[in-house]
Amino acid sequence: MTNASQSVRDFVAPHVRGLPKSGIRAFFDIVASRKDVISLGIGEPDFPTPWHIRARTIEAIESGATRYTSNLGTPELRQALAAYTERAFHVGYDWKSEIVVTVGVSEAFDIAFRATLSPGDEVLYHEPAFVAYAPLMRTTHAVPVAVATHRADDFRVQVSDLEKKVTPRTRALFLNYPNNPTGAALRRSDVEALTAFAIRHDLLVYTDEVYAELTYEGERVSIAAMPGMKERTIFLNGFSKAWSMTGFRLGYVCAPPALTDAMMKIHQYGMMCASSISQAAGLEALRAGDDDIAGMRDSYRLRRNYIVSSLNAMGLDCFTPPGAFYVFPSITSTGLSSEDFALRLLNEESVACVPGTAFGACGEGHIRCTYATGMESLKKAMERMGAFVTRLRA
Repeated sequence: MTNASQSVRDFVAPHVRGLPKSGIRAFFDIVASRKDVISLGIGEPDFPTPWHIRARTIEAIESGATRYTSNLGTPELRQALAAYTERAFHVGYDWKSEIVVTVGVSEAFDIAFRATLSPGDEVLYHEPAFVAYAPLMRTTHAVPVAVATHRADDFRVQVSDLEKKVTPRTRALFLNYPNNPTGAALRRSDVEALTAFAIRHDLLVYTDEVYAELTYEGERVSIAAMPGMKERTIFLNGFSKAWSMTGFRLGYVCAPPALTDAMMKIHQYGMMCASSISQAAGLEALRAGDDDIAGMRDSYRLRRNYIVSSLNAMGLDCFTPPGAFYVFPSITSTGLSSEDFALRLLNEESVACVPGTAFGACGEGHIRCTYATGMESLKKAMERMGAFVTRLRA
């Protein structure tokens, strides 16, 4: 490194310099130039955004709805979100003071952490976990504390494991169910136990429920709706997964007024407001998008059943995930590490998946595969993976 480049590097804040790059994106930089690869890696719906949502977007542009909105989001969208959260999650929010529309749920994480965490605060979160959570916590100088989940529990976080990690500095608990990368979902009994845990230790709870609409079996229960929890919960969600609107970058965060007011301050200085055009699209999704979700969910369910059956048939233990669009099979029977398995599968069979270690140390021995891809490609990928596993065992 030259003296000049070293000098420039010195301007980078130490806590940012130490942040890891995304394990998902780092792996798929390898894939970018390969045209023959079947990708089971990036968690993005393969369905186009429903036409009526795109049409409303075009109409918004043509009608000139291209100006700033309220920092909080348009009144119409916030009113629709309040009705939606009441209907879908059984928790009521005041659209005037308890909802902030954000630039994707990713911005919602960021402003939630920055508004509520101070240096040294510890946040319990369960792993395997989406790659953004812990790094965003670190940008506030908070301390993310990983709590491992296990295949034996279908990757549902256990209160007994959380209790072992609580200290006087523990301030908050972060939940993501249905889960990325495992597809796990909580049962009502789990949510009840987590509620008692949060109240017992006087914790703030962040709950990322961006995959909630992609729940295939069992009851969908949000911790925000549990008695005594709305006042200590920050509810995070977005439009990317359920309505296949990833490029619209539209999310929202719901919380008690004191917390939304704090988050809004950060949001208004950093982002001003979410895209007016995307907000128009989001309003259309909420008003007329239930059938779109149902159709995509039915397709994902069929794909999930196929990929789980295929992985188990080739000897890669895989539980049937109740939600999201990921499977997290064990590859320990092959004798390879997660990274070696993923790299060799890519190089030898042109199938891309993500090493489990991208989602935390306890992801070792697993890979993440998304079934948000067409059935034809999914079948080809399973044929190639089956051939690869057979060679390994031979």
